[in-house]
Amino acid sequence: MALDSSGSAISNSGPVVTAPIAKRVPSERVHHGDVFVDEYEWLREKKDPEVIAYLEAENAYTEAQTEKLRPLREKIYDEIKGRTQETDLSLPTRMGEYWYYSRTFEGKQHGVSCRCPLAGPDDWTPPKLEAGVEIPGEEVLLDANELAEGHDFFALGAYSLSHAGDMLAYSVDTEGNERYALRIKNLRTGEMLPEEIADIAGGATWSLDGTHVFYQTLDESWRPDSVWRHRLGTERSADVRVFHEADESFWVGIDATRSERFLVIRTGSKVTSEEWILEADNPEGEFRVLLPRREGVEYGTEHAVIGGEDKLLILHNDVVDGVKAVNSVLAVAPLADPANMTLLIPHRDDVRLEGIDAFSDKLVLSYRREALPRVAVWPLTSDGFGELSDIDFDLALFSAGLGGNPEWEQPMLRIGVTSFITPTQIFDYVPGTGEMILRKEQVVLGGYNADEYVQQRDWAIAADGTRVPVSLVQRKDAPAGPKPLMLYGYGSYEAAIDPYFSVARLSLLDRGMVFAVAHVRGGGEMGRLWYEDGKTLTKKNTFTDFVSVAQHLVDTEVTAPDRMVADGGSAGGLLMGAVANMAPELFSGILTSVPFVDPLTSILDPSLPLTVTEWDEWGNPLADKQIYDYMKTYTPYENVQAQDYPAILAITGLNDTRVLYVEPAKWVAKLRATKTGHSQLLLKTEMTAGHGGVSGRYEKWKEIAFEFAWLLDTVGLADA
Repeated sequence: MALDSSGSAISNSGPVVTAPIAKRVPSERVHHGDVFVDEYEWLREKKDPEVIAYLEAENAYTEAQTEKLRPLREKIYDEIKGRTQETDLSLPTRMGEYWYYSRTFEGKQHGVSCRCPLAGPDDWTPPKLEAGVEIPGEEVLLDANELAEGHDFFALGAYSLSHAGDMLAYSVDTEGNERYALRIKNLRTGEMLPEEIADIAGGATWSLDGTHVFYQTLDESWRPDSVWRHRLGTERSADVRVFHEADESFWVGIDATRSERFLVIRTGSKVTSEEWILEADNPEGEFRVLLPRREGVEYGTEHAVIGGEDKLLILHNDVVDGVKAVNSVLAVAPLADPANMTLLIPHRDDVRLEGIDAFSDKLVLSYRREALPRVAVWPLTSDGFGELSDIDFDLALFSAGLGGNPEWEQPMLRIGVTSFITPTQIFDYVPGTGEMILRKEQVVLGGYNADEYVQQRDWAIAADGTRVPVSLVQRKDAPAGPKPLMLYGYGSYEAAIDPYFSVARLSLLDRGMVFAVAHVRGGGEMGRLWYEDGKTLTKKNTFTDFVSVAQHLVDTEVTAPDRMVADGGSAGGLLMGAVANMAPELFSGILTSVPFVDPLTSILDPSLPLTVTEWDEWGNPLADKQIYDYMKTYTPYENVQAQDYPAILAITGLNDTRVLYVEPAKWVAKLRATKTGHSQLLLKTEMTAGHGGVSGRYEKWKEIAFEFAWLLDTVGLADA
């Protein structure tokens, strides 16, 4: 089905060769004396049959335009599938009296959660599990394939075990809208409890005795705003709301400390936080605040026992000795008097402290230096602290972090490491000796050899002289001179794009493509200031950094404009839309998923999901004319111009609640009516998916194959 020039639906018996043209219905948006005429706002009416008809027409056009790539898609899908060990088991994690792990089976979309008993209380060596080999005492706790039956979409939210290991609280989303239904299973009998708590957030946390479950509900804007206590065996109407966050810029969550001594409610905006605590063995008690919120101060706490006393480890960015600790410091305080802090690790401009984990006899510090995430271990002694030591992985580019370590008392630490060319490795690290015991390595079938690839760090110079890190990975035997290249970027929310291995990416690298990441400002790779220099009134640094990286890759003859595709999704989709307007001549194509390309319209409407919580990131254009005027200069939708654009493929989900489908729909409609030239412009809407895209691993592989086939065709490698 397509639309004629007036927007009316027409049918086509053959391939859809004419792009659908959305009708224009002018509507005015007036703020701060500025009038913006929006001709495609009518596409916001999700329940309007005409809107659905337009989206389906775009899907039909996209399908027809990419039909020639079907053999390539199928080939890439087969490559991904062929490199993946489909029937597999995860590395078991010890918790209580069991080893917990998950299974995948060939032909099954989703995982199966299992457990088997320990050999004894001193059993810290995970059992070696083999596909097809019976595991003594194995119990299947949850089969997500059975739960997903009959649903076009399925996502598992909570998966929370009680302290005794006899109850499992889990939640599912079958719409893609991130609203879950919570169920509870008795693991001793295999029976489901009668209660079902619907329309909630994804998490669930148990009281120590397993009599109560705490969960969160969302307000009309999809913001988790309340924590509730549910007593097993009672009706939902009897549940008690134990915490409500009235500030619409704050989110709420709840979890338990690793010691299992306390429950902690964590509430915060993007610049301010606050925590409330309660003894886990007193679930009907009153939560009490640890450190009252102060605007602009973020902190996070961890319960520790040091020298036999209950302490709080506090990671915060408050002022210390008259200087704002933007990269955070670590302090310790008595549990009974959190404000009475003693500094443990001072502020450094070149080190960003990101997390602290406490165990009975050691601490683990997660931090970032030289744009890479790192891990250090800090033994606890009878009178305080031992020597803090880094864990070295002997890799130029890598990502390292704690794996599953739920036990308070454990002699080893589960640590994971990966890189662009290193399949994920999971070790048990022995703090006393420094020994690293390799427990599992991601299997890559088909004879993968990391020595055939190379990863490296480069630096580009931004428009204002700032050095911007660039990561590159390619085959060692790639020819000299400009090569086809995929340049990925994100640059928001202090999110760092760290080195990671991808089986699917091999299908690009082996065809001669270079994969590059532009670590632009707005992300978190280079510390807190790197983030703050790419948000609100400095947001355009994100876009100009990306353009500078692209130009650098051209100037150094790594690639050429006719061989480079830019890629980014969600907030990275805003980046894609902005650079498409700013520097279309640098790219042959732009690939973007769930792109945030109409941010000004969204951020101006506090009734939309998550808008108010976003004001700390982008600014509040509703109240601040300066923010409004600044956003108006870069918002992709409003800055579409009558110019030649690269080929564009935009993918969205009809049920997305984070970036509504209407944003890419409007953007593509306006591009189609405005741009010059003959470059391909495609919109694909997943009609049963949300922000995370389609569900099920095989469906995700098909989606990746679709994107990669388009990408390879765009840079002239469709026949490679």
